Amino acid sequence: MKSQILTMTFPYRSAVTSVFLDIAAIAFVFFVPAMSHLTGIPIYLVEPMRIMVVLALLHSHRYNAWALAIILPAFSFFVSGHPYPIKMVIITAELLLNVFLFHLLIKKITPFAAMLTAIVASKVFYYLLKYVVVVAGMLQMDLFATPILIQMITALVFSGYAYLILHPAKK
Repeated sequence: MKSQILTMTFPYRSAVTSVFLDIAAIAFVFFVPAMSHLTGIPIYLVEPMRIMVVLALLHSHRYNAWALAIILPAFSFFVSGHPYPIKMVIITAELLLNVFLFHLLIKKITPFAAMLTAIVASKVFYYLLKYVVVVAGMLQMDLFATPILIQMITALVFSGYAYLILHPAKK
């Protein structure tokens, strides 16, 4: 009887976690511009959309990470006008590739390596697409808006977090 209760509540718990994470993700993305403006701290440099997608990858159903990768850039655009539509599409593609690669790699390598590889590969993809768009004159901005050092640090932090959450403890 006890095991039946646990198995019946698991999907419910997963759904509640996903809903909570989605609400938090949307609220976070909604408030980042205001928080950055009010505090003078460029919070957007730590990649709030990727933070929420990584949390979804590690703490909720995989479809939730896919959904957030699509919803967050669009929501940010509709709420704040940023990113520009073409950049929104590029960010969406980057986040979707991040989710895809992580799910592909997590079965083959350690959580740290899977997350780091997924982030780095999706960033390379992002910058290649952004380069093409900037060179084509469809977007007028610097190729690297966020310093590479900050991107490296956030990638390592997210990968370390994936390791802590998913790596089984050695006994």
